[in-house]
Amino acid sequence: MAGQSAKIWSVGADCCSLTPTGLTVNLGLQSLQGSNPNAASRTVTQIIKHPNYNSGTNDNDICLLQLSSPVNFSSYISPVCLAASDSIFYSGVNSWVTGWGDIGRGVPLPSPQNLMEVEVPVVGNRQCNCNYGVGSITDNMICAGLSAGGKDSCQGDSGGPMVIKQSGRWIQAGVVSFGEGCALPNFPGVYARVSQYQTWINSQISSNQPGFMTFTSTGTNSDLSVSCTGLTPVHTLTPPSLVLEVMSHLWSWMLLCSAWSS
Repeated sequence: MAGQSAKIWSVGADCCSLTPTGLTVNLGLQSLQGSNPNAASRTVTQIIKHPNYNSGTNDNDICLLQLSSPVNFSSYISPVCLAASDSIFYSGVNSWVTGWGDIGRGVPLPSPQNLMEVEVPVVGNRQCNCNYGVGSITDNMICAGLSAGGKDSCQGDSGGPMVIKQSGRWIQAGVVSFGEGCALPNFPGVYARVSQYQTWINSQISSNQPGFMTFTSTGTNSDLSVSCTGLTPVHTLTPPSLVLEVMSHLWSWMLLCSAWSS
């Protein structure tokens, strides 16, 4: 993508109280201190907040930021694909989160405040609901973290990207939203699930729309077997082969009964 440019729309969260006045976005930034020769800065001209954002539950915690002018893509600044609406993220899928937030609860990022990265596995929504309390995690959210804790996004990372790699392409699956403390056991970080907003994003951007890419998980979804108090059980359909087998046995009994009655 080097050498291209685009009118940039940035996907973010935790921005529902912001106004574009004086707000800037830095791209290609590595450190918050010292020089960043490969960085580019743009002012924000418009913020589009999701109309159904709920500050009490953090549901629909997502917005779009329009930048003042095009940005030249380079080795340090490049676009990311957004997760398409039919994307499926099973528990255990590895994701990466970046930001300049605290490195622990109440522990700020030390000098020279270089961009940090953490790798955390996806936690299924059923499990995440059991962790946070059934009903706390909606379909518009995606969770990631370790049951033992120790790795997580933290205060100051809000609005940052959660990305997953597939076939050599980075796909943004989530946007840092909220959590219980930082890196606590059994409390994974919670992110706005980008794939839920493809239709809304496309409806807000009239030209030069972002690219969406479907992420497909392989194997089985272990989250379906998770249960806890108050969580609705998963009802699975009977495999077609088993249905045919049962029908076959019933038909045999019907024929047998018919023979006996005759």
